[in-house]
Amino acid sequence: MRSPIAPRSASGFAPVARGLLLAPLLAVMLAGCKTLEDPGAHTAGFTLIDPSQRHPIMVSQQPTTVSVRVARGSSGLTPAQRAQVAGFLERYRATDAGNSKLVISVPSGSPNEGSAVQAVADVRRMISGYGFAEANVAIEPYHEPRDAGAPIRLSYLRYVAEPPECGQWPTNLAEDYRNLPYPNLGCATQHNLAAQIANPADLLGPRTVDPSDPERRSVVLDKYRRGVATGAERGPDERVQVKN
Repeated sequence: MRSPIAPRSASGFAPVARGLLLAPLLAVMLAGCKTLEDPGAHTAGFTLIDPSQRHPIMVSQQPTTVSVRVARGSSGLTPAQRAQVAGFLERYRATDAGNSKLVISVPSGSPNEGSAVQAVADVRRMISGYGFAEANVAIEPYHEPRDAGAPIRLSYLRYVAEPPECGQWPTNLAEDYRNLPYPNLGCATQHNLAAQIANPADLLGPRTVDPSDPERRSVVLDKYRRGVATGAERGPDERVQVKN
């Protein structure tokens, strides 16, 4: 005769034993679904940074100088020296756009000090003729007691864009299935931008706006109040002729 406790013992503990055996198997199956690298671990860091921040263009200021040697006993600049100064002022206007002052270094105590002073007067007249304000020009002396032909030095600080170094390929893109931005992404664009930009100071911030013309503004407002067209009137030769 079987004990009435046996069926309860078989039916009570057998499911528990099977559950204990299936738990490790389920854990192994779930572990097999996990990738070798968690994509969530790579969502931070450089993958979220814009290429302009990942490959920044470094902007620095470097001096640009031209030396004009003044002979002792000369009176002002020679035609060749005027052409030299004019070319320098053209470069200053094109590459600086008013970001730094134009510094004129004048020899002091040199045998040609008097001639240098006359040459500086010619330089200042040329600067005024190019439309540069006096506030953008600074004159400073430098001591040179021995050089009989001590030069006048014109200099300014120009902005220079230094491109980033490209060519970082630490991973094989053919075997990277995360579809995330790779380290070299956008570097070539930044490198080309640094080489092509005319005024690197534009990378640091917008340019200042010139003041408005109050006289022209008054004319436009007066026409607006009188209900007159504020635009400039066109002549008959400026209008489009429509032939039927």
